[in-house]
Amino acid sequence: MSIDREKLADLLDRERALHQSRTAVSQGLYFEADNLFGRVPMTWMNKWAGGYPLYLKSARGNRIVDADDNEYVDFSLGDTGAMAGHSPEATVAAVNNRIGVEGGITTMMPNADAQWVAAELTRRFGLPLWSFSLTATDANRWALRIARQITGKDKVLAFSYCYHGAVDETLVRSGPNGEAILREGNVGPAVPIAETTRVAEFNDLESVERALAHGDVAILITEPALTNIGIVLPEPGFMAGIRQLCTQYGALLLIDETHTISAGWGGCTKAWDLQPDILVIGKSIGGGIPSGAYGLSQEVADAINAAEDSDLVDVGGVGGTLAGNVLSTAAMRATLDQVLTPAAFEHMIELATTFRQGVEGVLKRYEAPWSIAQLGARAEYRFVSPGPRTGTESAAAYDADIEEYLHLYMSNRGLLLTPFHNMALMCPTTSFADVELHTELFDAAVSKLVS
Repeated sequence: MSIDREKLADLLDRERALHQSRTAVSQGLYFEADNLFGRVPMTWMNKWAGGYPLYLKSARGNRIVDADDNEYVDFSLGDTGAMAGHSPEATVAAVNNRIGVEGGITTMMPNADAQWVAAELTRRFGLPLWSFSLTATDANRWALRIARQITGKDKVLAFSYCYHGAVDETLVRSGPNGEAILREGNVGPAVPIAETTRVAEFNDLESVERALAHGDVAILITEPALTNIGIVLPEPGFMAGIRQLCTQYGALLLIDETHTISAGWGGCTKAWDLQPDILVIGKSIGGGIPSGAYGLSQEVADAINAAEDSDLVDVGGVGGTLAGNVLSTAAMRATLDQVLTPAAFEHMIELATTFRQGVEGVLKRYEAPWSIAQLGARAEYRFVSPGPRTGTESAAAYDADIEEYLHLYMSNRGLLLTPFHNMALMCPTTSFADVELHTELFDAAVSKLVS
């Protein structure tokens, strides 16, 4: 299948016009938002296709209603933040009880929910000791500080086109000779990226060893599969290989499961028997309430506690006033206990498998040179075949016009994909009918490109 760019441009113009005609209220609200920087609460909300974002009216389960009263099947789910579904009943009840019955949100005091959540995270991921944040970004930042402190080394090793939130050390890509280069568009980097970071290519153990062999890497930070640049799955032996190399060269291994918890009840760490020194999780575990956490091995905890010049209680840079507040721990307890259960993941993964198979059928029918990857309850297509092996290869497969066309075609007919890429995520209330709707729309959208 070859893409006629003139036809694509015409199709895209039609979908943009349809988007504008059916979302006039959203458009009006956007252009009236003169006091918001970028006209949105966070500038990344401008990533939605069509020139402006949809404005939210309500959301329940996997359904969203916008300000124009259009209803959508939501496969974006807050880019994993709403993996439990929008406003799951158990989480809402726990939050309402915390606020309205028991009272108190931010008191700088713990309650019993925190220990329950930490024990549950230990059960799922294996690490014995946990501390809380409000985002995975913060958890990653604090984890990198701990690693530098206890190893006495100053560098972080990250993969090209990885994503771990707004963490300065990880906004990196590989240069022509494998050197660390700042990813384009990063705002106001504190120092040149090569001063803090070494870079390797995902699925390339030789590049990992070259970086570690310098002897100055405190920690390797990675997702078990790359996600933000499109799903790039690890090849057999890769994750075990980086564990062995980190041990060999005296670097810690941080596994960021924020997105890859889609692999199952205990994420990739449990499913693939990974052995991290530090694990970070966020977004989904609070059912939509800001939540994050990092887990430490006993060895790491003992080392940071033994560091006499580490002020973990006051100004050490590993905490925040709102982190671990009783509202977020109540939300995490309810979500983990009653919503993101083993049975829920079994259902969600079965749906994602059907989703992937539907897309594969369409790609085969039209001989489209694209691919789709699945990671448990999550699936994503890329405009290249075979699927990319590295973040650099996945970045090269990006096609802005095709992506916007597909996103608008879907949203104009009542289905949302994640605006940052082509990710679809299942939640406990997603149905097989919802998946079939996507297959039908995807088939129709691709057919228009080739007819």
